[in-house]
Parts: sequence; structure tokens; C-alpha cells
Amino acid sequence: MRCPYCGGEDTQVKDSRPTEDGAAIRRRRVCSSCGGRFTTFERVQLRELIIVKKSGRRVPFDRDKLMRSVQVALRKRPVDPERIERMVNGIVRQLESLGEPEIPSQQIGELLMEGLKSLDDVAYVRFASVYRDFREAKDFETVLGELSQDETDRDK
Repeated sequence: MRCPYCGGEDTQVKDSRPTEDGAAIRRRRVCSSCGGRFTTFERVQLRELIIVKKSGRRVPFDRDKLMRSVQVALRKRPVDPERIERMVNGIVRQLESLGEPEIPSQQIGELLMEGLKSLDDVAYVRFASVYRDFREAKDFETVLGELSQDETDRDK
């Protein structure tokens, strides 16, 4: 692990413990070169996943990119960060449990849409507008109509 202060590669772990949710390991480290102290969070990855883009290009799965997409959709929305973390962890677990090394990006988008729909309607519409490439106002009307129908179905 590189030191964020001097770039030295000789760092030592001084303390290691699981995070409260158990999804990661928190490590306190010290750099042998400069003496700087810093914390890292490490996650267990069950398998190496490859994402197949619409263009056919293959890229390694990046959990942080998934989290950034969710955070952009949820910007300035009153959603508890713990709920966001649980949703992203759930999506990652679903992807890893598929047993497939390569996953189409559309599948991740659909899982993310489902998760956002249960978290926040506004974030769902924001994400849908980019994911489904809305071009006109009626595209928004369609998604809002779907949300209204879902609410009506839930109330029954």
C-alpha cells in the first residue's frame, strides 16, 4: 500500500478491524519512510467481474464507479448513507452470485434502477433519464406514469 503523503511503498498495519456493517476491513497504517499515519478500507471481493459495455468493450467492474453513479442520482436527496451502502452492497453481491465472469452493463443498470426505485423516486427518475437516454419531455411522463402505477399497485 502506497503512502498518500510521500508515496513510499513500505507501510505497516498497526490496527485492523471490521467496519460496523462488516462489509469492509478498516486498517490503520504507518509509513516507514515519513512516519505518516493513514486509514484504508479494504473489501472482500469474491470474484473478478468483467463488464461488457454496449459497444462490446470489456472493462473490470469498479464498485466505486457504481457508488458514484448512485451518489449523483441521489445528490441533495434526503436518503440515509447507510441505506445507500446497503443497496450498493446488495447489487455487488447479486452480481458476484450470478456465477458469470462477464456481465452486460445493461444488467447492472437494471439492478441499479430497481434499487433506486425503492430508495427515492426523484433519484430513480434522474438515473432513468440518463440510463434510458431521454430525448423529450414525454420520456419523463412515461417514467412518472410507471411510478404512479407502481404506487397505485402498492396501495391495493
